[in-house]
Amino acid sequence: MGIEPLRLRGHPGFRRFWAATTISAFGTYITTLAIGVLVVVDLDGSAADVGWVNAARWAPYLVVGLLVGVLADRVRRKPLLVSTDLARAFVLGTVPLFALTQTLSVVVLICLMAAFGLLSVFNDAAHQSFLPRLLPRAALPRANARLEQSNAVAQTSGPALGGGLVAWLGAPVAVLADAISYLVSGVLIARTPIDDPAPERSGRRVTSVVTELREGLRWVYRHRTLRPLALGTHAWFLFNGVLGTVYVPFALRELGMGPGGLGITLTLAGVGGLLGSSLSGWLGRRLSIVRTVTAARLLEAAGFAVVAITPGADVLGATGVVAVAGLGQFLFGLGLGAEGPVELSYRQAVTPDHLQGRMNATMRSLNRAAIVVGAPLGGLLADAVASRFAIWVGVLGVAVSAVALAASDFRHAAHDD
Repeated sequence: MGIEPLRLRGHPGFRRFWAATTISAFGTYITTLAIGVLVVVDLDGSAADVGWVNAARWAPYLVVGLLVGVLADRVRRKPLLVSTDLARAFVLGTVPLFALTQTLSVVVLICLMAAFGLLSVFNDAAHQSFLPRLLPRAALPRANARLEQSNAVAQTSGPALGGGLVAWLGAPVAVLADAISYLVSGVLIARTPIDDPAPERSGRRVTSVVTELREGLRWVYRHRTLRPLALGTHAWFLFNGVLGTVYVPFALRELGMGPGGLGITLTLAGVGGLLGSSLSGWLGRRLSIVRTVTAARLLEAAGFAVVAITPGADVLGATGVVAVAGLGQFLFGLGLGAEGPVELSYRQAVTPDHLQGRMNATMRSLNRAAIVVGAPLGGLLADAVASRFAIWVGVLGVAVSAVALAASDFRHAAHDD
């Protein structure tokens, strides 16, 4: 039985949070393209180098992610969001400075991405736990759909803008746009009205950290429906880490795209994501949760299968390559946009407020840990065998994990759990 969506106009705090999230998302998609081009073109790095840079960004989730989840449930979430946004703006702002002084290297970039990732661990633990304090439970599906739509718009415009900035000003300077976006995001969240009380401190000693961490793990991995969802999502991130790492050097070197063409294909992924997120509410009310998530993930696998069979520019020409690979990215984005709000809203709805931080941190930490494995694995496979082979490994992994999820206890998940 579906739930009735609740209007968001009466929640001014959500509007500012929405704006902050959207602005930082624009910068993130610019940087996603710029960092890839920076490694492959400016620093003449290999696919494995791209993998190590990507892994460095997500490695802090593996090291401290679960402990940060405990912290997010012990402190006010708004100051944590603001301070980490401002700190991330500073870290990214140093990239063009290193480039200007000719001291930027793959190793330096790995260190900067690790620092950025550490700050992101703290921010992410509070970010998804922030929304349930802004809005009542009935408004969460619509709010998450709006956030996903904004993310899709950013994904639609950000790569194209990033490709233009890289071509015009260079990849290091393009990263500066993301730094500015985090600065603006921090200011907007600082001005967001929210009932964000400090959690009760009585009985909360350092020695209880392990107990609280275990409580969060038990909630996720002993829950009948959250456990298979978590495990299936970890597998998805592992193989998506392979796909995301290999795609940039594959597109630039083997398919013969320039930064502009790469930006267009990633923009088409954003168009698909916008359409998918726009349909997610309709799908969520008319289909079961498991059907929506499973079908979306199979569509994502199909999208990268199209990429895997795309001939090079010597066969299709530059325009043809961008068109075919762009179609694959569109299908990938369509599935991603459709499943995201449904899956996230379900996790938020079935989890008590005092466990939100730990639930989100547990999911995100293990998801990002999967990227830490998948990203360098993709790069090593591409360098050792072939980029197309690595993409097919990712495609098959995503497809098999989707089918396994459909056969698990997650099939019993319902909107009114």
